[in-house]
Amino acid sequence: MQLRIRLFLFLVPFWLLIFNSCSNSKPETGFYFWKTVFQLDTVEHRALKEVAAKSIYTRIMDIDFDPSGVQAVPISPITFSQPVPKEQALIPVVFINQRIFSEMDSLQIRALANKIVPFVSAKIKQAGKEKFNELQLDCDWTQTSRDKFFYLLNYLQELPDLKDVIISSTLRLHQVKNTVTSGIPPVKKVTLMCYNMGNLRQFGNQNSILNQQDLKTYLSGTLRNYPMQMDIALPLFQWFVVFRNNSYIGISKYISEQDINNKAIFTRNPKSNLYILITDLPKANLKKGDVVRFEQVTQEDLLQTAKFLRGELKGKKHQIIFYHLDQATLANHGNAELQEIIRAF
Repeated sequence: MQLRIRLFLFLVPFWLLIFNSCSNSKPETGFYFWKTVFQLDTVEHRALKEVAAKSIYTRIMDIDFDPSGVQAVPISPITFSQPVPKEQALIPVVFINQRIFSEMDSLQIRALANKIVPFVSAKIKQAGKEKFNELQLDCDWTQTSRDKFFYLLNYLQELPDLKDVIISSTLRLHQVKNTVTSGIPPVKKVTLMCYNMGNLRQFGNQNSILNQQDLKTYLSGTLRNYPMQMDIALPLFQWFVVFRNNSYIGISKYISEQDINNKAIFTRNPKSNLYILITDLPKANLKKGDVVRFEQVTQEDLLQTAKFLRGELKGKKHQIIFYHLDQATLANHGNAELQEIIRAF
């Protein structure tokens, strides 16, 4: 009897240790790469290694109308000036502007699919890879473009050249909540884009990149019931949204944090992320009186998001994909911060 008790007391902590090590296993990680030239520097190589990234989800091209507004064509395709590291799988991503479907019938959609595949395959070889095991289509489809986009997804999966390739799709928050109108894409897996969730063009003191209230409004009670394997994309980027006379005029690539903190150039609207230009700024083509909303994602924002999603996903297997692999972006999120986010899942 005493032997049984001692054996029991030995086995309980042993099995608890095994259980905890399994339940606390870290999810796989990856990065999006969203530039037109693939060339990694030391910082980007180090980030891949430090988080043990399995995949680089690489934007191959956009597909949008040509200047005539009639034909769908590749826009700004990527060039690989160096090979993709052998340690990471290259997952090609094709961004499709959903408006192209308004002018397409089923025959044209099939023709588009048959152009996408050889174009992507050629880029994969240019990247130094022999093959790819997943092709992701990124499209913010609506109720009117849904059926045609889903037709494209189905047709791609019938092509012999993609016989061993998983076709995946991105997924926006509104498409999770409104499955009746948005439908569920006919693919084996999706990636939930947990960013760009607010109204970018609306003037005011908000963050359109990542908003906890929007996250909960769209995903509470709905995400856990979504009937598909799901990866999670998290934002690391920041941007400067510009308004003139309270109207949106664009995102500026020519403003820095150093600029908006320069009191000779900007004055800050107290307790907000709005900065008012007090002099002309020719390098950014901005005028005195223009307002810049500085949007960024803090570590606390990302940790709150991770903890919320962990509760909604209820132990479902998922990969964490950071957006995106870029030296300037990574400067605001070091290895320790990324590891903390991964552990929070």
